[in-house]
Amino acid sequence: MTTQSFKTGYDGVGFLVGNTFFDRFSTGRALFGGGYTNTNINVIQYITIETTGNATDFGDLSQNVRTVAGLASTVRGVFGGGNGTSSESNVIEYVTIASTGNATDFGDLTVGRNRLAGASSESRGLFFGGNSNLNVIDYITIATTGNAIDFGDLVTGGSELAALASPTRAVVTGGSGRTNTIDYVTINTTGNATTFGTLTTARETLAACSNNTRGLIGSGYAGGYSNVIEYITISTTGNSIDFGDLTVARQGASGIASNIRGVFAGGSNASTNFNTIDYVTIATTGNATDFGDLLSETASVGGLSNAHGGLNI
Repeated sequence: MTTQSFKTGYDGVGFLVGNTFFDRFSTGRALFGGGYTNTNINVIQYITIETTGNATDFGDLSQNVRTVAGLASTVRGVFGGGNGTSSESNVIEYVTIASTGNATDFGDLTVGRNRLAGASSESRGLFFGGNSNLNVIDYITIATTGNAIDFGDLVTGGSELAALASPTRAVVTGGSGRTNTIDYVTINTTGNATTFGTLTTARETLAACSNNTRGLIGSGYAGGYSNVIEYITISTTGNSIDFGDLTVARQGASGIASNIRGVFAGGSNASTNFNTIDYVTIATTGNATDFGDLLSETASVGGLSNAHGGLNI
């Protein structure tokens, strides 16, 4: 068993995988909220990231919704926007990740929208873009409840994009019209986004996740359904680099991560929805491995975890 340094809130809970001990901060729990089967759904489901296996029911969102954005602290998971009761929802709701149960109202986005992206640090959550090339960035303080506040604007408005974070920087990429743009902001400031670089393959309806140094961008639509995974080093700027391939080419997947693993879940290819969950080891490169299955074949699901790269754990 490895020596565990003390962290604020460390509760001593963990398990062995081979000779490696994973505490709850390095392994984490991932939640997937809403999505589209043959209709919008309100299901929240979860996995333990450093294991493998099928997802388990967690509870329900307040509405049947797809293309919702997810973000999280170590304690609280937040879902915002999407195509729900309104085609352009402004609803923000939250759950306590370590428990199970239904979501609770948090507040409202500054603008109701779907097909947006979310990323966060431990304290602040950001919602990016949405609708038809909306350039709005909103922020919330995750530990409180209340309405979102304007943060600034994206370099170019976008929907069907993806976001990831380190503790200091949030990165947003892709988008409608098969965009190759990568933008970034400094999370604890406010202001407009700055250009980071470009993707190897311009695409929309993609997914992203990260540990605190490396970001992964996978899946999407690039004139055909993509199985491409590429990576960036978050603290620098520059173009993405090829990482490997997903097990299934698809769009509308959800990306989540721990410090060790990146996971891509769900998605669709033409008229087929997938329950596929893939994973990779973030610090290496290579093709994804099967993790297990979602509760149903689901596209456009929102994802979050309590061990992602924005949390500095």
